Amino acid sequence: MAFRLATLLPRAVIVALVWVLGTAAFTLAADNTIVGAAKPNAAAVPAAQPELIVPSVSGQAYVFAKGILEDAGFAWHVAGSVHGYSSNRVVTQSPAAGTRVLDTGAPTVTLRLVRGPYDQLGRPADNSPYSGTAIRLAGLASVTKPAAKLKAKPKARPVTKPKAKPVAKAKAKPTTKRAARPPAFSVQGAPKEPLDEMPLTARAQRLETWVAGKPKTPANVQHWLYQHAWIVTGARFGWWHGADALETLIRIDQRVEREWGIGAKSESVARAALAQVRRQSQ
Repeated sequence: MAFRLATLLPRAVIVALVWVLGTAAFTLAADNTIVGAAKPNAAAVPAAQPELIVPSVSGQAYVFAKGILEDAGFAWHVAGSVHGYSSNRVVTQSPAAGTRVLDTGAPTVTLRLVRGPYDQLGRPADNSPYSGTAIRLAGLASVTKPAAKLKAKPKARPVTKPKAKPVAKAKAKPTTKRAARPPAFSVQGAPKEPLDEMPLTARAQRLETWVAGKPKTPANVQHWLYQHAWIVTGARFGWWHGADALETLIRIDQRVEREWGIGAKSESVARAALAQVRRQSQ
């Protein structure tokens, strides 16, 4: 009997070992199948590209139109025989004001100008100081899907709402009127001074504070030139206290000459404008 058990024991051990190995292989294969199975990815939804609305610059002096377009995120290009001098005026724009376009970086608005009331001296600026991008109208790629039919819901019972108590109306605050800015003189065809913009004197004082300590960089030079053109053009249009603003501007130009090594031509333009403003103010 003992001999028979000794004979059968190695066989039982071998059978158990085979069963254990087979079970482990099946479990490992199942685990690998579960872990390695890739879940189907959801369809990627493209993010909607931001949009811009083309501002209205028709009828504006070119120097003001440039600022409006730049603030709205657009570039510009002057087409036609009349070039980009500060006092020239915008007669047409493309795309038209109110057009919704995709924000491609700096969508380029094409302007056509008519001559302003002053001589066109120096070199015109027919393009924005930064590269423009293509115009792409918004909404062209949108696809309208039919609305899904909704199941009719049971009518809800009418609910009686409690009567609202009368609320006392707040007294309207008195509106503060902007101070009047009588023009120094009138120029035929010149636009009126916009009262929602700061006066020329305040603009010149702010520019003087800004220039102090600023290094000469392309962006800083562009900012100074833009403000310079605004003040000179407004003063020539006869806007309020233009002579005072030009005197401050000449002082700024002299500082720019000392610290940046440029500005002599701008100073001569400001001095010529000051002489003209004083002459027409008499």
